[in-house]
Amino acid sequence: MINLKNVCLAALLSASAVTATAGGLLTNTNQNIAFNRMMSREASIGIDGVYFNPAGVAFMKDGHHLSINLQTAWQTRTIENDYALFNYNVKNPTTPRKFEGKAFAPVIPSFQYAYNKNRWSFQANFALAGGGGKCKFDNGLGSFEKVVANIGFLGNSLAPYLNGILPVNPNIANPATGTMGGYGYTYDSFMRGRQYYYGLSVGAAYRINDHLSVFGGVRGIYATCNYYGYVKNIAFVGNNGAKLPLSTMVDRNDPESSDIELNTDQTGYGFTPIIGIDYKTGRWNFSAKYEFKTHLCLVNQGTVITPVKKLNAIGENLAAAGVPVQVLQGISPAIQQAKENINELIAEYDPDQNHKDAGDIPALLTLGVGYSPIDALRINVGFHWFDDKEATSGYNWTKADGVTQERVDRHKNLKRGTLEYNAGAEYDVNKKLTVSAGWQNTSYGLSDASMDDKSFVVSSNSVGFGAKVNLTSKMSLSVAYFHTFYKHKKTTEQVSDKLTYTADYTRNNDVLGVGLDIDF
Repeated sequence: MINLKNVCLAALLSASAVTATAGGLLTNTNQNIAFNRMMSREASIGIDGVYFNPAGVAFMKDGHHLSINLQTAWQTRTIENDYALFNYNVKNPTTPRKFEGKAFAPVIPSFQYAYNKNRWSFQANFALAGGGGKCKFDNGLGSFEKVVANIGFLGNSLAPYLNGILPVNPNIANPATGTMGGYGYTYDSFMRGRQYYYGLSVGAAYRINDHLSVFGGVRGIYATCNYYGYVKNIAFVGNNGAKLPLSTMVDRNDPESSDIELNTDQTGYGFTPIIGIDYKTGRWNFSAKYEFKTHLCLVNQGTVITPVKKLNAIGENLAAAGVPVQVLQGISPAIQQAKENINELIAEYDPDQNHKDAGDIPALLTLGVGYSPIDALRINVGFHWFDDKEATSGYNWTKADGVTQERVDRHKNLKRGTLEYNAGAEYDVNKKLTVSAGWQNTSYGLSDASMDDKSFVVSSNSVGFGAKVNLTSKMSLSVAYFHTFYKHKKTTEQVSDKLTYTADYTRNNDVLGVGLDIDF
């Protein structure tokens, strides 16, 4: 038989899990269309090198160089969850269930500029270093429904005492007792996240000789995010579709007392020191760049609404419904524990917690090798290492005693940092046209504990292709498209001795872009 106390506890302590995040470990590296069409630019020498190979820009001709880039991206995030209690959802009594989030960014701009004079190159770059759009789940998430399904299980365990108020459905098997005669559940849910990390970098490269150049610079980051989500209108459904709102157990005088809602903004800023080196010899080019960790604190401004302050009223209302004292005493510790866990769950977004959340951008090392066997053909390979484990991403939260604080660090659950490998080639068909294509593999050091449907990444392979057209001797137009093929990451959670909750995470991503490069 299912452990009633554990399931009741899971239902109550999860009742405010409406936190929502966008993004994750991903740092935006598609900051120029040259990358989109070739995927490997770490060892290339061009205006896009202001981001990919800033030391190499010193080898460009004297004068002003400008790159203007516009991209459009659309993405689907899909999580398939399997949970036996989902079968009690009267609107959709099926499991497994897919929850899909749609993200669309119509315009993602970026600009690179360099002024070269003699041995010096003075550079600036503006782009979205992270985030770049909105993602929404019109029907919420599986983790949201798991909360409601657990609450539905609690209602079924109390069916003998609630039957006088809400007649059981004789055609539903009660999951708490295994006999016929139980309740279904219904609810409304929604989640939306928006995240933009604006990055402006400035720096200078110096060409030491005809073979070697170095770079030093700094990037300023300004983050602005918004998260909105809710779980509302939770109700038990009995015979002939009759409903008993959960709010009658929380605060019978407030029909919204069991609703859970989040609407909060986060803002913060940080700085990233950057160094680079480039070495040319013959038809070969070698480069390296290191971006130090960006320490970023996010300040919450907004509202978090949960029934946590009213949970103590559940016992009183259940007593009025005829639930025996010994049953109420059995769930009292679960209610108290629920308050503590709810405090933890909302802490990241709750302005009342009076703290700043850490959202560091990890340090990044890039290496590149380029080779040109003939003048018209250039072949590149590259490597990225993101030091995710050492980038703090978490928050403090106050326990139910109001004094004790604990720390949550998301990245500590990772097995290692992110590794990326890429390769690409471009070929000058003639003086006017260059075609290119490339590939990149991204491998995250994910563990089961690091996966969360409110914010997740999965390893992938990306393929891009495109063309550059020389409009004049000083102006060229690039167009490109790349698609990312994401892998699947599966996790299993043991909710009780007989209940498991599984998740299968994946994504789908497309980016189309156009860029204009000008020398003057």
